[in-house]
Amino acid sequence: MFAQLFRTKPVEIGRHSGLKKCLSAFDLALLGIGCAIGTGIFVLTGIAAALYSGPAVVISFIIAGLAAAFAGFAYAELASSVGGSGSAYGYTYVAFGEFFAWVIAWILLLEYGVGAAAVANGWSGYFINTLANFNIVIPEAWTKAPSQGGIINLPAFGIIWLLVLVLISGVKQSSTVNNIMVAIKLSTIAIFLAIAIGHVNTENWQPFMPYGWFSTQADGNNIGILAGASLVFFAYFGFDAVSTAADEARNPQRDLPIGLIVAVSFCTLVYILVSGVLTGVVHYTDLNVSSPVAYALSQLGYSWSSTLVATGILAGLITVLLVLLYGLTRILYAMSRDGLIPAIFSEVNPERHTPTRLILLCGSIISVVAGFFPLGTLAETVNIGTLASFVMVCFGVIALRIRQPNLHRPFKNPWGPVIPVLGILSCGALMTFLPDETWHRFLVWVGIGIVVYFAYSMHHSKLRQRKS
Repeated sequence: MFAQLFRTKPVEIGRHSGLKKCLSAFDLALLGIGCAIGTGIFVLTGIAAALYSGPAVVISFIIAGLAAAFAGFAYAELASSVGGSGSAYGYTYVAFGEFFAWVIAWILLLEYGVGAAAVANGWSGYFINTLANFNIVIPEAWTKAPSQGGIINLPAFGIIWLLVLVLISGVKQSSTVNNIMVAIKLSTIAIFLAIAIGHVNTENWQPFMPYGWFSTQADGNNIGILAGASLVFFAYFGFDAVSTAADEARNPQRDLPIGLIVAVSFCTLVYILVSGVLTGVVHYTDLNVSSPVAYALSQLGYSWSSTLVATGILAGLITVLLVLLYGLTRILYAMSRDGLIPAIFSEVNPERHTPTRLILLCGSIISVVAGFFPLGTLAETVNIGTLASFVMVCFGVIALRIRQPNLHRPFKNPWGPVIPVLGILSCGALMTFLPDETWHRFLVWVGIGIVVYFAYSMHHSKLRQRKS
């Protein structure tokens, strides 16, 4: 039993997957940027500054960015040397064996699946508000889940299926849509910075660290720069989706590391700039609002700011949603090829070179969840799932350096185990600052996944069949 649980997969660089290889390093970088820059840039910066870090939210973003960067370098090494569309799941399979790979895959399903449904709900809210600005009102019965007094959240349900059709059409078409949407939201951010940077008042940055590095309030809530870093880490959620595109990259061993590192570096720079300018224009105590960027622009007298920000948010959420759906289908595709879920889902459409049945399955489930269930605090569990997968990838780099020292590594982290160890420590530390209830939900989810593994996946594993 022990040998079965920890059997490892061989490295399969260069094997034919049936998916179309058409993505460049530029496409991969925009894939990561498309997922990582979403509502966080328009909403999270203000909340983190007002409630957690003050103007030192800039430092919170730097700390979270460093943790993401350490993980990004670990992903880059494993993506170039191990490959495959399974991301952290595939790397863990090679480094630690099937059981841990399944657990990580189960966590990734939570990260991408729940994240996609949550983003669809968020997109729906902004879409409804944008229509209301033009005096277009959708009846509440079609904008709320049954438990909220409605019939279905139709915009959330519909946007999922619109993007499912994009994904089915082909990965290059999906990449083109993502690139266009990324250009729109980055233009929105650039306009904000160009307008606001000339109105920065350095007095708004005083006091710079009102809550210190870390402290616990009487009500049990954690505040300070480190607590803020734990919150804003959500801003980096999803950049690892770049590694799920390994089977569709033209030159994965070169392009994946470039895409991962560029995505993390660029997103960190953007978040630092926006948070610094935002807290310089408006005092941090006034930023606990639903749309702090629009609020800041309105304070400067730009009445059209809400329309500008709404455009950026809608485009931003579409890219996040598209990349999450893409990453989810590719992870499940890898699991299906390994026999851990039914093989029918790893069949590729011969004309479009996409796993059409799998995309339709994911679209069906996530659209129902987004349309009929308000996710509430369940979406908070996404953060801990992301951090857990990052920690495992960093451990994977160290394990493979020991177990397979002669493995060809087109990209190799310098300074031995220093960077992955820093990734483990930083991501692990951010996990400790998350609320207890988040840990409870996370552990329940992992427990359900373990049951599924022993009930089905262990017995259908292709690796087990090959070694038996």
